[in-house]
Amino acid sequence: MKFYLSKGWETASTSAYSSPARSLGDTGITPLSPSHIVNDSDANVTEQQTFLVVVAIDFGTTSSGYAYSFTKEPECIHVMRRWEGGDPGVSNQKTPTTILLTPERKFHSFGYAARDFYHDLDPNEAKQWLYLEKFKMKLHTTGNLTMETDLTAANGKKIKALEIFAYALQYFKEQALKELSDQAGSEFENSDVRWVITVPAIWKQPAKQFMRQAAYQAGMATPENPEQLIIALEPEAASIYCRKLRLHQMIDLSSKAAVNGYTSSDTVGAGFAQAKEHIRRNRQSRTFLVENVIGEIWSELEEGDRYVVVDSGGGTVDLTVHQIRLPEGHLKELYKSTGGAYGSLGVDYEFEKLLCKIFGEDFIEQFKIKRPAAWVDLMIAFESRKRAAAPDRTNPLNINLPFSFIDYYKKFRGHSVEHALRKSNVDFVKWSSQGMLRMSPDAMNALFKPTIDNIIDHLRDLFEKPEVTDVKFLFLVGGFAEAPLLQQAVQSAFGNRCRIIIPQDVGLTILKGAVLFGLDPAVIKVRRSPLTYGVGVLNRYVEGKHPPDKLLVKDGTRWCTDVFDKFISADQSVALGETVKRSYTPAKPSQMLIVINIYSAEQDNVNFITDPGVKKCGTLRLDLTGTDDTPLPTRREIQTFMQFGDTEIKAIAIDIPTSKSVKAGIDFLSY
Repeated sequence: MKFYLSKGWETASTSAYSSPARSLGDTGITPLSPSHIVNDSDANVTEQQTFLVVVAIDFGTTSSGYAYSFTKEPECIHVMRRWEGGDPGVSNQKTPTTILLTPERKFHSFGYAARDFYHDLDPNEAKQWLYLEKFKMKLHTTGNLTMETDLTAANGKKIKALEIFAYALQYFKEQALKELSDQAGSEFENSDVRWVITVPAIWKQPAKQFMRQAAYQAGMATPENPEQLIIALEPEAASIYCRKLRLHQMIDLSSKAAVNGYTSSDTVGAGFAQAKEHIRRNRQSRTFLVENVIGEIWSELEEGDRYVVVDSGGGTVDLTVHQIRLPEGHLKELYKSTGGAYGSLGVDYEFEKLLCKIFGEDFIEQFKIKRPAAWVDLMIAFESRKRAAAPDRTNPLNINLPFSFIDYYKKFRGHSVEHALRKSNVDFVKWSSQGMLRMSPDAMNALFKPTIDNIIDHLRDLFEKPEVTDVKFLFLVGGFAEAPLLQQAVQSAFGNRCRIIIPQDVGLTILKGAVLFGLDPAVIKVRRSPLTYGVGVLNRYVEGKHPPDKLLVKDGTRWCTDVFDKFISADQSVALGETVKRSYTPAKPSQMLIVINIYSAEQDNVNFITDPGVKKCGTLRLDLTGTDDTPLPTRREIQTFMQFGDTEIKAIAIDIPTSKSVKAGIDFLSY
């Protein structure tokens, strides 16, 4: 059965119903052939660029860092120079994701430098400066993200998110190029570098595109040369690194095996203490050797084996299911990434809620506005104690209260902090005479509980899915994976179903994997499409099948408007570089402009572009003017390609008789 694709004509008889397909003038086209998939080789063949070095940036919610590897020595991964500053009890191979702008909104500093400078400002002066932290979460939580989306600084002032992300990436770019130049003894150019930026797999497409736009603004790559920048998915990067793990580079939490002579109940505590010591000793060395071999764990995997990567960071937790494909050990994504905002920030929010309960929400809100730097101080003090929480801890955790908190509370309420603690019914938090909040271990564990429960529930749901049966390993990675409370919860819930493995330098797993991905992007072979993609079309109208309000009559032909013609479905497996092709012909031979609108939807069962949840995300405009002298066949062929696989999707339309072509990237931020 033939069906026709056309971009409607406006006629006097058109109803008042405003349809995207009807408002485009004479731009209609009609399919010539059914769809088929072509391999990358016979679509657009791109010249492979060569780079001297791969630099990966792990842009995290709470902390960030970069690592690099020279393409001539891919087995050496160098983690960035030690940062200035640092906190007690927190290893600083990464720097906090904090940024400071001057009162004139110019970039001032990033990381520890930003935090320390802001902290040292006079409180009245500090109110003029724009200080931002944990701002990456905004990309996950904003439903209608655009280039204009704002962020709010600590002083309540608004600033464009794109500017902040571009400043942060520019800072990393300059730091990395400076370090590379110092190391090489000669100037390193941006063009020598392939950049890799990691993002959570559960981010929606607009957020991933936003990161790319910010990188363009930071001068890392250009829309004309997009291959210089790879947007890597965090759990995929972790997965690539985990393939290389040797036995001494990980901790096996599973009850099925004793590790280094420890039984599983000792493993969480003792294995981790050992690992921390190992990391501490290695901290001075910033170069990691990644042997060009498959690690021992990996060698136990056979063709078709499945494993789960749980990437738990500051903001989000990403769960990805991969399957192994031999002989090269390529990865195939089996089940689309799931997860949510269950990162370690959830523990901070619980602490804030506890403070509100003791001191009153009105006071905490005022304190944050009036003494923003002291609030930051308090959260830093909490962060280092949070890292000391453990299942078997018996002694209390003391959290330093900044002097200005104690002082401001007295002014605000007219009585002391100590009085507030006595009066509140929170009996597991006491006041210590050294000016500290003293929390019982149970009180601290209670702050972790809601976040950890969310992660465990989500994993339970995932394990119910048919694609997730017979999982051999669960790799626990990301900064939050360092938390013994999370390790114990995962171990006791799933230790009998699969082996639970934690890489020793778990906070750097994603960074190192992202470098390996930049060196060999083809290692990920199959992904799941997060969305359904298609184009808006016209079909021949069929009485009884098509709704009457979609009927359009033109030159005696009855058309059904707004039909969603699917290229690929949500959750369909897509090989990297896979291209779907359609052939069309203009519905009206004299047509000089062809417009193909591309749409996406989260659901699979889409029939019309007017269905709920369908969003326009691209346009291909093919101008056929100036081709009058070319003798045209009666049925002119327009080929449309959509190339999937990477975190970006490209669309191309080619007018076969004249070889005119037009390209478009799928754009989720402008429509």
